[in-house]
Amino acid sequence: MASSFLLLLLTSVLLLATAPRGDGRAVFAGLSFESPGEAEAFEDALLRQACFNVSLSPSAGGREACVSRLDTARGGAGGGPVPVLRAALRGTLGEAVGAAGAVGGLASLSNHAREEMAVRDCVELLGYSVDELGWALDAMAETDDGLEELDASRAAAAARRAEDDLHAWLSAALGNQDTCLEGFRGTDGRLLRRVEAAVAQLSQLVSNLLAMHKRLRSISPLLHHAPPRNNGTSGSGGGEPGSELPPWVMDIEGGGSGGRDEELLLKRARGGGRSMQVDVVVAQDGSGRYRTVSEAVARAPSHSKRKYVIYVKRGVYHENVEVRKKKTNIVLVGEGMGETVISGSRSFSGGWTTFRSATFAVAGAGFVARDLTIRNTAGPAAHQAVALRVDSDRSAFFRVAVEGHQDTLYAHSLRQFYRDCRVAGTVDFVFGNGIAVLQRTLVVTLPLAPGQAGSVTAQGRRDPNQNTGFAFHGCVVEARHPTFLGRPWKPFSRVVVMESYLGPGVQARGWLEWAATATGAGERGAALATLFYGEYGNYGPGAGVAGRVKWPGYHVIADTAVAGRFTVRRFIDGLAWLPATGVTFTADLFRK
Repeated sequence: MASSFLLLLLTSVLLLATAPRGDGRAVFAGLSFESPGEAEAFEDALLRQACFNVSLSPSAGGREACVSRLDTARGGAGGGPVPVLRAALRGTLGEAVGAAGAVGGLASLSNHAREEMAVRDCVELLGYSVDELGWALDAMAETDDGLEELDASRAAAAARRAEDDLHAWLSAALGNQDTCLEGFRGTDGRLLRRVEAAVAQLSQLVSNLLAMHKRLRSISPLLHHAPPRNNGTSGSGGGEPGSELPPWVMDIEGGGSGGRDEELLLKRARGGGRSMQVDVVVAQDGSGRYRTVSEAVARAPSHSKRKYVIYVKRGVYHENVEVRKKKTNIVLVGEGMGETVISGSRSFSGGWTTFRSATFAVAGAGFVARDLTIRNTAGPAAHQAVALRVDSDRSAFFRVAVEGHQDTLYAHSLRQFYRDCRVAGTVDFVFGNGIAVLQRTLVVTLPLAPGQAGSVTAQGRRDPNQNTGFAFHGCVVEARHPTFLGRPWKPFSRVVVMESYLGPGVQARGWLEWAATATGAGERGAALATLFYGEYGNYGPGAGVAGRVKWPGYHVIADTAVAGRFTVRRFIDGLAWLPATGVTFTADLFRK
């Protein structure tokens, strides 16, 4: 399996290398310097940043050899800073492919089921990194195409969006290696050390790319002279606010099924009786095309450019569902929270890695789910037991209940939006390193097992240049049981809670330190200064800030401009993609 996967990755890289390219000028367009000397100095600084802390092994050649290789790959001095970034990206992509092959080759050395699963997780996660680095390289090559035909404002907006895409994809590509290594928790460490060695260089190179991206953004005129964007405050795919199904569903052609359930017209629960046409129906009683959600997903088209709608009739579906990277633009529609239920019971205690314990895991971009429940029934004593894991870029969840105990919602990576959802759990039950906004969502704390301390979030931002974090906007943190708003899983953990109701169970300190260990006490302590935890405009019995923690990284936000950075408009660039999902959203703060 590992060898065939590596062959696929190598083929992808060859296609990237041989495909026609633009010159990438649209990304970080408009950079200017006062003199040729200043430009060359900036390019040289980028080259050295790209090679910061690279391996000193003979095969790698050390930092100077790295700089020399990149200098050749970019075509020599004088071409501007963007070719340096592109050359570094291409080299990092090659490193990712090599790491995937090296880790895949370790599968035969595993002698324990958990090790075997961890290796499989790593191969999949490194595949994610290859994809995300490839997307970034494509974006740098293609964003110049057609921009000459756009007016200046639209061209600038397109370029800025491409830069935001780069930032999101690079942030995700860094986090995948962390998750890979975490999968070896509970093993004897023998394979872990070899995997660490295989992915260390890749992690460093991606971190370097993020630092380069920050340098380029710091001098980009687009950052300081952004044209005004659409100032609407809500959207639902171009339809009326509050409408439930986007207009694109009316354009889906029938699948030739001659009036069967696949062409069922579903009446809107709200919004004036407009209807939609689905592609396939799942029903346990055999009245649909498929009896399981997994089969419907597996038979969905790969790399779809249009929304593919799967309607799941009411019932409890006992299965673990995976929507893989190639299954793009899938829409999963149920008959309501508590009516259509997907239920599983995998857990860390049951022998699964946290990554693989998910009842429902989605990686294909553009995923939308609505009107259903995703549940993990492993229970409070089972430790990590994920209900929903999300690696789908620009994914949206509307009226979805996510139920579990510890580690319920794994917002693992990339841009995500949750509206009118319900998330229930005990410990770290919204965790991961995605870029996520949860809006008007009910956050339910459940009774704790003996010895547990409740916490809503455990956000995993590990690098200061990642654009990841969680924003809770207009939510209800019910907190009938004692809980903290979060604790720092990684050093640069970032969570903001704003314009939300905080119930009586939210503890006066608000936030909790991560439990120190003999080996990690220093890093955990440092995180209290490097994290960013913020509260803005909250209300309710648990919202008082007088007794909150005094950490350097905790902030009571008073400035609307600061809070505005964590809105749908700014944090996940929602106006660029949420309207097409049909999910209602509020772009800005409720009160300005």
